[in-house]
Amino acid sequence: MTAIFDALPGIEVPVGEINASLARMWDDRADVGQPAPAADEVKATQVNFVLRFGRATTPDDALRQFRTTVRFSTRYPSRVVVLCPLPSDSPATEMRAKIYGECFLGRTKSDARCCEFVLLNYPAATRVYLESQVSVCLSPDLPLYYWAHRFSECARLAEYRYLLTRARRFIFDTAVAPADALTFPWPNPAAVRDLAFERTLPVRQSVGQFLSRYEPARLVEGLRTVTVAHDPALAAEGRVLRQWLQDRLTACGPTAAVTFAAVPLGAERGGGLELRFAYAGASRFDWTGDVVAGTARFEADFGTGRTGLSAPTSLLAPEFALGEAMFS
Repeated sequence: MTAIFDALPGIEVPVGEINASLARMWDDRADVGQPAPAADEVKATQVNFVLRFGRATTPDDALRQFRTTVRFSTRYPSRVVVLCPLPSDSPATEMRAKIYGECFLGRTKSDARCCEFVLLNYPAATRVYLESQVSVCLSPDLPLYYWAHRFSECARLAEYRYLLTRARRFIFDTAVAPADALTFPWPNPAAVRDLAFERTLPVRQSVGQFLSRYEPARLVEGLRTVTVAHDPALAAEGRVLRQWLQDRLTACGPTAAVTFAAVPLGAERGGGLELRFAYAGASRFDWTGDVVAGTARFEADFGTGRTGLSAPTSLLAPEFALGEAMFS
């Protein structure tokens, strides 16, 4: 994690001087003509956001997620605390800190949107002080959101109860999380959000809008199987789409006899996703998409004649998926 801490941007400062150093950072930027807010604009932060990197995170991966958080902050000005825990066998005994900030112009020159980052690199010996330090770094009276990236053990992460119980949303990505992340007894299960699910929003909206033209009971009449086929790299997206279809179709009528499955595609197609409903009668529904190429095709017949339709498709960009996870 020292490699991650060193790879991320920022100015290293003494841990005890983080808030004072943030104020000086904006002053220094203004002195050299770089974008910097007035003091009252800095206080226009909308959310507190904690990003914790698990030990499976690489420096390049950490930098990608850091940049995602910066792009998110262009829409929602944030105070972000980035946690970089050191391995338990690390000889380090002291916590290290960095600060980082960016400002962006909104629709007008007076619409300045700013983010402030505090990066903490800490060994196990300082773990007992971590929650107090995080609390000092956050803006008071603002909602807290918590994103854990590439953690390896749910039980170990659950030790951070301060963050898990206080956070309005606890976010992770089941594409890179432990298999039991969705079933683990987190302290506040209603706050849990999966980025893999949020990424599929454009697909869910497009499919839902298409199927909404038919009577709900017609969609489940004679339905036998619902299959989501996915490129191997989209296994998490395939799984959440399968569950979403099961939930939505169950709301349309009885589905106890229906088999729902998510399976890999027979051949890799990059961004390939397919949804297929198989019926006992003549009804049919097929959706074939490529989220990399951005194209999709509907083929359906629910007794009113065959319908074919081409449509755009995609997965949400990471910063937009993060916003959906926080505020949906």
